[in-house]
Amino acid sequence: MTNISNGRRWLGLLAILAATLMNLLDATVVNVAAPSILADLHGDYADLQWIAAGYTLALAVGLLVGGRLGDMFGRRRMLLLGVAGFVAASLLCAAAWSPGALIAARVVQGLFGAVMIPQGFGLIRDLFGPADLGKAFGAFGPAIGLSTILGPIVAGALVDADILGTGWRMVFGINLPLGAFALLAGLRTLPAGRVAVAVRRLDPTGALLAGAGMFLLVYPLMQGREAGWPAWTWAMLTASVAVLGLFAVQQLRRKASGGTPLVELSVFAKRSYTSGALFVLVFFGAIVGFSLAVGLFLQLGQGKSPIGASLSMAAWAIGAFLGSGFSAGAMAKLGRRILHLGLAVMTVGLVLLYAAFASQGMGIGGWHLGVPLLVYGAGMGMIFVPLFDVVMGEIADHEVGSAAGILESIQQLGSSLGVAALGTVFFSTVGAASGGAGFLTAAQRVTLIAAALTVAAFGLAFALPKRARQGHAPAEAAAPAEPAFA
Repeated sequence: MTNISNGRRWLGLLAILAATLMNLLDATVVNVAAPSILADLHGDYADLQWIAAGYTLALAVGLLVGGRLGDMFGRRRMLLLGVAGFVAASLLCAAAWSPGALIAARVVQGLFGAVMIPQGFGLIRDLFGPADLGKAFGAFGPAIGLSTILGPIVAGALVDADILGTGWRMVFGINLPLGAFALLAGLRTLPAGRVAVAVRRLDPTGALLAGAGMFLLVYPLMQGREAGWPAWTWAMLTASVAVLGLFAVQQLRRKASGGTPLVELSVFAKRSYTSGALFVLVFFGAIVGFSLAVGLFLQLGQGKSPIGASLSMAAWAIGAFLGSGFSAGAMAKLGRRILHLGLAVMTVGLVLLYAAFASQGMGIGGWHLGVPLLVYGAGMGMIFVPLFDVVMGEIADHEVGSAAGILESIQQLGSSLGVAALGTVFFSTVGAASGGAGFLTAAQRVTLIAAALTVAAFGLAFALPKRARQGHAPAEAAAPAEPAFA
């Protein structure tokens, strides 16, 4: 720990928190504003999906190198660079004149987010010694949890308020004060730290192959419905498998030649980790795709305002907050069983919601909607805190950094795939029907698919280690909690 006064350390923590909140907000607020964006920019449903998935896809690719940039050039420098770029990209989002311009700006946001996000936990360790580290993470976790509740509600209020005629654009403008604080406070308080001299050069070829493989996988899922699923969509999906396989071969060769690969593929030799990676892909794909569909049902189907939709889904965020608090205290005792408990509770919530759709129809609301979402959110929250540490329960010490980075990237890829796959199901169902009945049927269908994916995750969880990995900071385990509440 550097010799920094107590007050400056806590100010530094607030700077890191402000940077983290920008990413969390931008992973949630866009779904709130999506229908307003669609109407204002005259986009189509595929554009709406890309506005959400473009960010997470770029983040997934960028996270493979973001942490290493901090090791090579210093965490403080990379955090501040990431914040500055993120704010600039946010302003480009706010000024977007077309769906294409907004999607491009969202991709830039994701890339700078990937530079910014991995530096935070290392900087917290640089700021606080072992005696105070627990206090720092203890303050960090609830602030993140509170943002998941208030973020969508604030976003909905900003869209409805239409401040100076800005409408949806203000949900990106909110990053300006957060970013300015993070930059000013970070420059004053964050330690420069030492550059890790042992870190070798980056692997741009690996990054390009990984990015190309992910893009070839997500793009046809997004555009296939609009284009009528022509032959090129299936060709791209096939090519994605080949390119990702080529990426794996390239990583092995780079490792064998003495270079530093983007990922340590040795972690996939452990069945528990491979199953855990698939669990993360399925779990986050289900919750992010499901949240997009429910938010669209409320706004496009029921005609609710952004703030009305946000308030209707507030029970979900409250449940996630309460579930996270429960699992933080129970994970040491329950181990892997906390995941099964959370998934079972999520399934109950989805069954209750499907029944409510069936009984209430397009008029669903109030406690008929709130109770199922509260239950679903509580189960989801139980999984957030222990998930990464359980998945890495059998990972060797020298593989921890790479294993965590891969999981973070897979989380974002899962989010992109969830938006692509479940969004496509939703819009295809709406397009095949007429009137509000199409939105109701689409919401029911996505709910059933989300339930099936949750059950699949339940089965995958049996292959995970029974106990969580020991010796990690609590906030590291909470890091994946970034669902896209609408």
